[in-house]
Amino acid sequence: MAQFTVNPSRFDPYKNHKFRIVWDGRAIAGVSRISGLSRVTEVIEHREGGDPSTTRKSPGVTRFPPIVLERGVTHDTAFEAWANQVWQLGAGAGAEVSLGDFRRDVRIELRNEAGQIVMAWNVYRCWVSEYQALPELDANGTSVALERITLQNEGWERDASVVEPAEPKGGGKGR
Repeated sequence: MAQFTVNPSRFDPYKNHKFRIVWDGRAIAGVSRISGLSRVTEVIEHREGGDPSTTRKSPGVTRFPPIVLERGVTHDTAFEAWANQVWQLGAGAGAEVSLGDFRRDVRIELRNEAGQIVMAWNVYRCWVSEYQALPELDANGTSVALERITLQNEGWERDASVVEPAEPKGGGKGR
């Protein structure tokens, strides 16, 4: 069976460096890293008194581990603004959390080398549990300063409406 139905001559899987994050209907600038999406279902072991000395296993509660987003420090305040909806210094008693809108749905789009969306996932009811505004600074270092948010979420699913696109042929100049 072909791994790609629309582009059966494609051999290579998609790369992990072409992606986009969207929330509130807009792409978030500069995101350079996203931790993986995973879910973990607890295993419930049980046995009846007359069973052999082995246990039976059944699924229990499913959990969705946090997702971490990183990007270079710039003047875009999207990470900070969302983190401030969960807790803000000096907001006054009872106003530390913006209860009406601190949760958001997030969309993660995977793209092919041509920039076409090839797969997408919707992550539901996310909120910022950790915000790192500035990393450790090092005068002897040579890396980019990164800010980071950790998103708690209540589940995700693949967007089945996104299907494999027909990949463009040629278009480049001969060498």
